[in-house]
Amino acid sequence: MCAYVLVAEDDPKQAELLRRYLEQEGHEVLVVHDGRSAIDEARRTDPDLVVLDVMMPKVDGLDVCRVLRAESGLPILMLTARSTEDDLLLGLDLGADDYVAKPYSPRELMARVRTLLRRTGRSHDADRQVFQVGDLLVDPVRHTVTAADTLVDCTLAEFRIIETLAAEPERVFTRKQLLERIHGFDRFITERTVDVHVMNLRKKIESDPRRPVRLLTVYGVGYKLTRA
Repeated sequence: MCAYVLVAEDDPKQAELLRRYLEQEGHEVLVVHDGRSAIDEARRTDPDLVVLDVMMPKVDGLDVCRVLRAESGLPILMLTARSTEDDLLLGLDLGADDYVAKPYSPRELMARVRTLLRRTGRSHDADRQVFQVGDLLVDPVRHTVTAADTLVDCTLAEFRIIETLAAEPERVFTRKQLLERIHGFDRFITERTVDVHVMNLRKKIESDPRRPVRLLTVYGVGYKLTRA
């Protein structure tokens, strides 16, 4: 799958390495070296994916993520040397779709890129259906979520959760099951990650996120999607 990828990395050697590997995968790549340029180029070119370093001059990568996520649902893969769980959760809470800690394996990073691009819904599959749960519609092909006729802007991770739940309404999924749908078997990602995504989803699909009627918690087990 060929895509247009924006790389925001202030280290020239790391940026060139990323460019080389992405181009070997067949992608078109634009590299910028500061956060301000990342925002400007993302707005100008509307890339298929942003690979975003956290520690950058002018505008911090976390602030770049916050700005881009407020404006669009484009996929964001964050790179950072800060690998604590709090840093991970902060990045995800701001809307990042995935998070890779440095030093990373280029092969692993390219696998993460491929996974994110597959989840964009650009590859059409006529056999996949639109899931309807009450007034909530989830379209895996168009990668859209609609709640009460209002289009919902979801990150890729959020979409993966809502798609999984909508495919089997009323079924209770554990956090571990949902985590595997989002990130696969990544031992560095904790189940708290799912709670962050669910909290953000409720802000988008519930009239009152504190009293959800669609995306429900089954205490001691996990989450389910029900007809409101």
